[in-house]
Amino acid sequence: MDPDTVRREWADRTGTYSPEFYAHLGPNETSEALRATLGEHVGRDASVLELGCSSGRHLAHLSEAGFSDLHGVEVNADAFDVMAETYPDLYTRGEFYHDTIEAVLPTFDDKSFDAVFSVETLQHVHPESEWVFDEIARVTAETLVTVENEEGTKGAEVDDDADVNYVDGEFPLYYRDWGQVFTERGMVEVATERGKRDVRRVFRQPCAVQ
Repeated sequence: MDPDTVRREWADRTGTYSPEFYAHLGPNETSEALRATLGEHVGRDASVLELGCSSGRHLAHLSEAGFSDLHGVEVNADAFDVMAETYPDLYTRGEFYHDTIEAVLPTFDDKSFDAVFSVETLQHVHPESEWVFDEIARVTAETLVTVENEEGTKGAEVDDDADVNYVDGEFPLYYRDWGQVFTERGMVEVATERGKRDVRRVFRQPCAVQ
C-alpha cells in the first residue's frame, strides 16, 4: 500500500476507528496518563500539539484539566464536525489543522510546541514518510509522548516481507521501536510503560533534561 492510499484510507474512515467511534469511547486511561505526564513535564500553560487528534477525546481531557493552549492535526474532515458536537469547548478554544501531519509539520517553526503527543497515529505512517519523524523532533521544544503499538496484534494479517500488519485486512500498522526512532533524533527517553496494547514512551529534549 503506497503512502497516498494509506492517508486516503484514514481521511475517508467511517465506522470502527472513525472520529465517531472514538468520540463514543470518550477519554480513557491513556487520556489520564497524558494529563499526568504533561502536567509533570510542561505544566498547564504549555502549548500542546496532538498528531492525529481525531474528534479530540484526549485533548478534551487536557482542556478539562486546565490546559489551555491546545492544537491538533487530523486528516479526516468528519472529525471536526464530531468535535464541534461532542466537545464544543475544545472545538472553540483549540487550534486545529485539517491535513496530513506530513503536510502540516513542515509549516511550523523549530520548537513551536512545548509538548507533542501521538496515540496510535505514528504506527500508521508509511515507511516512505519516515522523514516526518525528523519534523516531529524539530517542532518539539521540550517533551514528546508516543503511545503506539510496537508488537503484533491478535487477529491481524501479518505481511512476512515487512514489519507490518493489515488490521482487519484493511489498513496497515507499521511496527517500530519508538525509543530507537526518537533517541536517534537526539531526544532522551525518560520513561517507558508497556501496556496490554501499546507502549507509552516519554522523551525530552536534551536541554530540558535536568
